[in-house]
Amino acid sequence: MTQFSPADDPPPKGASIGAHIRNWFLAGLVVAGPLAVTLYLVWWFIDTVDGWVKKLLPTRFWPDTYLPFPLPGLGVIVAFLGLTLLGFLAANLAGRSLIALGEALLGRMPIIRSIYKSVKQVFETLFSQSATSFRKVGLIEFPVKGTWTLVFISVTPADAVAAKLPPVGEPYVSVFLPCTPNPTTGFYFFMPASSVIEVALTPDEAVKLIVSCGVIHPESLAPPLAEPTADVTMRQENAA
Repeated sequence: MTQFSPADDPPPKGASIGAHIRNWFLAGLVVAGPLAVTLYLVWWFIDTVDGWVKKLLPTRFWPDTYLPFPLPGLGVIVAFLGLTLLGFLAANLAGRSLIALGEALLGRMPIIRSIYKSVKQVFETLFSQSATSFRKVGLIEFPVKGTWTLVFISVTPADAVAAKLPPVGEPYVSVFLPCTPNPTTGFYFFMPASSVIEVALTPDEAVKLIVSCGVIHPESLAPPLAEPTADVTMRQENAA
């Protein structure tokens, strides 16, 4: 990906000190801005998890009890170990039996069972190693013929849905069309497979392209730098 910095386009010779200060400030903002946002998000995540998990532990297990300063990260470590242990138990027969018993109890609760099943399906789709949904990116004509937009290719429609779709002589696929600049909202379509053109982009690269409104291009799609025209070259030689 081609990166741009205000320092790449310095003010012309003889520019005022204000122009230089502006360029230096923008260059510093480009360097410090992403770092500050990243650190803020990491700190927010650690602080949030600590706030949830530390309440479950007796205060004698808190490092803060024995140190003159707060030590963040205990909740993240405990959560990681706890989730890993839970996954280990779930992979064994005894753990699966307990989980099945718990799900059977939840299945008897009218409102909770609907929420639990929906959330479980989302987590299984997003984090399952064998899941294939939202692992591919494609192009479709939208909103009118001749205009194209990126979509995330999902799984084939369920049998109950596919049976009601008009026959087109080929299988249907389901796609999610994210909105710009907020990809968490969008439209969900069932389309013939031939109407979707798969592209060599990862979902992460597609999200960057959508969120930035096309400003941030993946390296595979980055436009080449334009060659200077003869007129620009002549002016540069004259200036030299």
